[in-house]
Parts: sequence; structure tokens; C-alpha cells
Amino acid sequence: MNTFRFVPVLRGMALGLAAFAFQSPAAHAALPTGSPAPAFSLQAALGGEVFDFSMREALKQGPVVLYFYPAAFTSGCTIEAHNFAEAVDEYRQYGATVLGVSADDIETLKKFSVSACRSKFAVAADADASVIGAYDARMAYRPDRADRISYVITPDGKIYYEFSSRDPDNHVENTLAAVKKWAAERRAAR
Repeated sequence: MNTFRFVPVLRGMALGLAAFAFQSPAAHAALPTGSPAPAFSLQAALGGEVFDFSMREALKQGPVVLYFYPAAFTSGCTIEAHNFAEAVDEYRQYGATVLGVSADDIETLKKFSVSACRSKFAVAADADASVIGAYDARMAYRPDRADRISYVITPDGKIYYEFSSRDPDNHVENTLAAVKKWAAERRAAR
């Protein structure tokens, strides 16, 4: 048997395994639907103004769409913020509050809240990534940053829906559909 014929096959298999090993891990969210959403307070910015955001207080107004993103002013995060800004009025029709969270500092987010978020919704600074960790939203290969994960949290403090995708384009579509479904379920239960 000629072992030299298998060298190209083995080399191809090794390259394939190496490529697989170095691919970005898929986004994930470990907080299952129905589980309690961790309460938190963070400094946030809306339209360049800083304020203290409290999850408990926001939930008194209605559901919260909480989305985590890696870093302000990066291309994907800017696209995602624009998408949320365009849809925020529709979220409000259902009583929902939108909040973006990243590990950026508040000074960066003051600017981001005006430019990318178009002064339509708040973004919060989680510099120590404690909230990111509590929501299991850490990026696997950069645990100091958030992965791209969105949650819909109902006023009773429960996770109603979660969506994980590195693609910034589908978070609004999916979370808005979940908010609409939640609102329809509430109307039907009355």
C-alpha cells in the first residue's frame, strides 16, 4: 500500500479541521425563556444626556427589549443601532422600551446615543461587563465584550424571548415580532 496517496487527503482534513477550530463561535444565550431576568442599574445615555437606567423601573412601564452589542462605532453595531432607531416608535406602540448595552464607557456612549441611536433610545455602559455576564452575553473569545444577543423581557421580569445572531440585521425584526406576540397574548387573556 502506498502511503503517499493519503498525504494530500490528510493534509486537506487537517486544514479543514484547523479552519473549523478558528471560526468564530456561534452566538448564544443561556438564559432560557421563562427564566427570571437579572435586575440591574447602569449609567445610560439618550441623546447625549447621561441618566441612571433601572431595569426594575423600566419594566413598570412595559416590556424591555434589551440588546447586547460588542462595541460602539463598529460597522455591525452601528447598523444594528440604526435599525433599532428606525423601529423604536413601533416598539413604543406596544409599550416597549429599547436599551442597548455594551462594555463601552459612558463618554463613548454619549456620542453613540446621538449619532448611531439617533437620540431615539438609550444605550448603557457596562464597563465591568457584570450585566453582560449576568445575561450570559459575553463574547466567547473576548469575555470583556458583549456578543450580539437580544432579549424581550416582560413586565413580570421574565425572559419572554431571546435571539442570538452575529448578523446585526435580524435583531429588530425578531424582537419586534416577539413584542407584538406578547401584546396579542395579553389582549387575548383579558
